[in-house]
Amino acid sequence: MTTFRTTSMTTDDSRRFGDFTALRVEVEAGVAHLTIDNPPVNTLDVLLITELGRFFDAVSQDERVRVVVLQSADPEFFSAHADVNFMFDPESLMRLAAPDGDPSLNPLQQMNERLRTLPQVTIAKLAGRLRAGGSELAMAADMRFAAKGRTWLSQPETRMGIFPGGGGTQYLTRLMGRARAVEVILGAELFDAELAERYGWINRALPPEELDGFVDALARRIAALPPGVAAAAMEAVDVAEAGGPVPRLSEESTAHGKVYPSPDAVVDRMRRAMGAGVQTREGEVDLEGLLDRVSY
Repeated sequence: MTTFRTTSMTTDDSRRFGDFTALRVEVEAGVAHLTIDNPPVNTLDVLLITELGRFFDAVSQDERVRVVVLQSADPEFFSAHADVNFMFDPESLMRLAAPDGDPSLNPLQQMNERLRTLPQVTIAKLAGRLRAGGSELAMAADMRFAAKGRTWLSQPETRMGIFPGGGGTQYLTRLMGRARAVEVILGAELFDAELAERYGWINRALPPEELDGFVDALARRIAALPPGVAAAAMEAVDVAEAGGPVPRLSEESTAHGKVYPSPDAVVDRMRRAMGAGVQTREGEVDLEGLLDRVSY
């Protein structure tokens, strides 16, 4: 059975990164394990978004950390999605914009780009469900490895009357190509780890009992490289991508403005979906089915 690092921060780690409520940090041998722990389903809410941003800012300045492993304390939910309450109160999301961030990007894009552009190598270790914003967060990492038979991914935003707006249209297309990205976004189905691997959504689907050991060994091997090697290699890899790694985020943000803030009919449907169980553990197990049952 896969185990997850849920050790509380050491005193040294607390001094280095600050105090968190929805995150846990453990640093060893140049590897920072960042564990999401935001019950009930690790929703990307005001607290978690704020704390992730704080950690990314802090770790970006810490040369002692060479690899960041992002994981969840909850084996059933890596991160359910962004807080649905942002649909009811769009300003609560916009208030999370970084003062020094790109003003053409929305706060979720800004947060994910802070992860994507960290000087460290980043690895997302996945188990449980990750949908919408949770999937976008994982896609912002350099690599993704998942527990086979225990990991499911989805971009169900179109069922909610919007589309992936936290970088998802750009990250998906970059990873799997246009045709498959369109299928994922418009089909809005739940993918298991094996199919996600075939599509290029994740690097590998591993047996659950092998996931921790594989990721730990990879992270330690990268952290032990001579200084500057990983950064230089990543720089060369990024140059190989035509037009840059993620060239069209501002265009995604502009397009997303056509559907968010949402019209009254969509907001009303999502209020009923919340009443039917969205953002509860029971409702999130079959979110796609729940959304299908709540008509416009």
